[in-house]
Amino acid sequence: MIYLDNAATSWPKPPQVIQAMTDILKRGCANPGRSAHAMARQTEDAVLNVREAVAKFFNIKDPLRIAFMPNTTYALNAAIYGVITEGSVVATTAMEHNSVLRPLKTLESRGIIGLETVEPDRYGRISVQSIKKVLRKGIDLFCMTVSSNVTGAIMPVTEAGRICRELGITFLVDAAQGAGVIPIDVERMNIDMLAFPGHKGLLGPQGTAGLYVREGIKIKPFIQGGTGSFSDRLFQPEVFPDILESGTLNVPGIVGLGKGISFISETGIEHIRLKKKKLLTMLFEALSKEENITVFSPVPEQNSGIFAFLVHHMDSSEVSYILDRKFGICTRSGFHCAPLAHRALGTSDSGLVRISPGYFNNETEIELTIEAIRSIARRKL
Repeated sequence: MIYLDNAATSWPKPPQVIQAMTDILKRGCANPGRSAHAMARQTEDAVLNVREAVAKFFNIKDPLRIAFMPNTTYALNAAIYGVITEGSVVATTAMEHNSVLRPLKTLESRGIIGLETVEPDRYGRISVQSIKKVLRKGIDLFCMTVSSNVTGAIMPVTEAGRICRELGITFLVDAAQGAGVIPIDVERMNIDMLAFPGHKGLLGPQGTAGLYVREGIKIKPFIQGGTGSFSDRLFQPEVFPDILESGTLNVPGIVGLGKGISFISETGIEHIRLKKKKLLTMLFEALSKEENITVFSPVPEQNSGIFAFLVHHMDSSEVSYILDRKFGICTRSGFHCAPLAHRALGTSDSGLVRISPGYFNNETEIELTIEAIRSIARRKL
């Protein structure tokens, strides 16, 4: 099997991720922050160590401003519903995932917020000029992805952050695509809130994610419950991270996430980026010349690691089905939970085939994939 669906979930995981999760489950994995016994303290230390690793990785000054969550969808909803008030005006882009679009469209349909959208070009790229046309004083929140989960187009997050800071707009960044491949610095990029996954580019397990909230941002808890702190009180604590961390944390997953980040730091994020760029370049050079293939991703230099394409006169699901059943190649087809992106790209009827190589893929796998796609495009099955 050739796994090329790393934009959904990275696989395989570094061996130290699996080992760390196994070790803590064997050694002792009590509830962090709940009890004073030795195992609980040990677990709390393990979680704090990862919190500090995440903070260092994203240049977050205070690790306690990071709340761990089960996935990025949860983190984005916590951020959006946490800062929105009735009458808020929100801006976003047409390249966002439904984790952003659905809560925003729901709030708009209920008359709670006003919503404005920045449109992309034909490759799903958002320009600084298009952002400037939409953002203005009076907008309360701007939501933007680091890179498109459909085309891989890298977004001008640094420039958007500077514009938001100048205009006094809270800046929420979705790092589901890009974290672990594109360097993210919340200070340099003026990011107020950062939602990130553990199971994609950070090479951790599923069920791990987090939300960073800059000090000074007022946020309401998305859910309320047990935190292990202020347990004699009937209202949610307002201190971080407790305000956003109700319920038992996924400690084995968080520990695995920590090892994934360690692997990236030791390997070098630029080395990882160059490896993925090399594999992407092979796909571009071989398949963009095919008469029956249209490529929708920008060139590797402007791309976080996705090759999105269509075979003429074939539905994307049919192409992915053949790649899986006949060639043992795992890809993603369809609409990628991003309907506005597909509308902008003109692929609302067919969807796209998405290939997303990971650090552990090799050139031989890409060569075999190229030959498989060529055989489909040339109808030589």
